Amino acid sequence: MMKLEPGNIVLVSFPFSDLQSSKVRPALVLAVKGADVIILGIFSKVPEYIRNSWIIIDELHPAFKQSGLKKTSAIKTEKIAVIHQSLTRKKLGDIPPELLHQVKQTLRRTLEIE
Repeated sequence: MMKLEPGNIVLVSFPFSDLQSSKVRPALVLAVKGADVIILGIFSKVPEYIRNSWIIIDELHPAFKQSGLKKTSAIKTEKIAVIHQSLTRKKLGDIPPELLHQVKQTLRRTLEIE
């Protein structure tokens, strides 16, 4: 089993909200808790309107190449899942620490419960 850590981008079978199906897509590792991994979905279809809960990883960013992504994508902090480590297919790359920090700040705002 590969050693995962926060900031890794991995390829996983990401569950849909209805939990009836899933799609293989990149995901950002937020935390590893024993055999479980807390991940955020990464989506390559980026619409013109960007929600404040999304972080864009732009292919023009100097650190984009190390992400392992193929094109500009959105990390959607509302698309959070907990999966078993064995469901990760492979590691694609990483995001730099400052971008991970930005993701965590955005996630905190996304999860604020009123």
